[in-house]
Amino acid sequence: MAVPGGSDHVIHRLGDELAVRLPRHAGAIGQAEKEHRWLPRLAPHLPLAIPVPVAVGRPDLGYPWPWAISRWLDGEAATTDALAQSREAAVALARFLSALQRFPIHESPQGDSRDLADRDEVTRAAITQVAGVFDAVALTSVWEAALRAPGWNRSPVWFHGDLHTGNVLTMNGQVSAVIDFGGLGVGDPARDMTIAFTLMSRTTRTVFRSELGVDDATWARGRGWALATGLNAYRSYAATDARVAAQTTRQVTEALIG
Repeated sequence: MAVPGGSDHVIHRLGDELAVRLPRHAGAIGQAEKEHRWLPRLAPHLPLAIPVPVAVGRPDLGYPWPWAISRWLDGEAATTDALAQSREAAVALARFLSALQRFPIHESPQGDSRDLADRDEVTRAAITQVAGVFDAVALTSVWEAALRAPGWNRSPVWFHGDLHTGNVLTMNGQVSAVIDFGGLGVGDPARDMTIAFTLMSRTTRTVFRSELGVDDATWARGRGWALATGLNAYRSYAATDARVAAQTTRQVTEALIG
């Protein structure tokens, strides 16, 4: 992993073989126990590497929340420069999600149960706020199309819940691992379509969508998830982080392209 953490966790190396992952805020607590319980069950059924939990640390010495120890995964965070035009990467990620969605649901973790409608107010506020940067009319059109799209009417399936470039690792130009399963849950898989708009180009999105077999309604909702999460991150971090500004600008732009 190439970066020390994200908005939810700080990550430190523990020797050569392990990593320590500590929540930054109360909203991320509970993820260590979730991953420790579920990732060993999922791993044998998935075509890409995922974190291997070792232990869950307990609050102590002034640190207030459970934290995780896992095996270190070599690799670099995926970038659009390397993979946006890669059909192989699009197929690899589609096959990963297909395998994840096929995993049986006998019981399920507590995932984010919110749907797009729950994000309506904050997303419309974000559209208004960024109107000087993006086409607010076009943003609103994509967002409203996502809200109008029929909901998931099949049996619930597993979703990663936070699938974007920072949670995909590569080695030697190939997708090698998917990390950070704190958003793991069951329900509508549309939120995992976000990876198509953060990492891929229009051409490779077509490959990804065909390989995964995504219907029109799920794709429309997936564009909505990409738009909503991209706008939220842009509004929260772009002013202070040029890297996030570039990534989220691309995410929003690609969601507009479709």
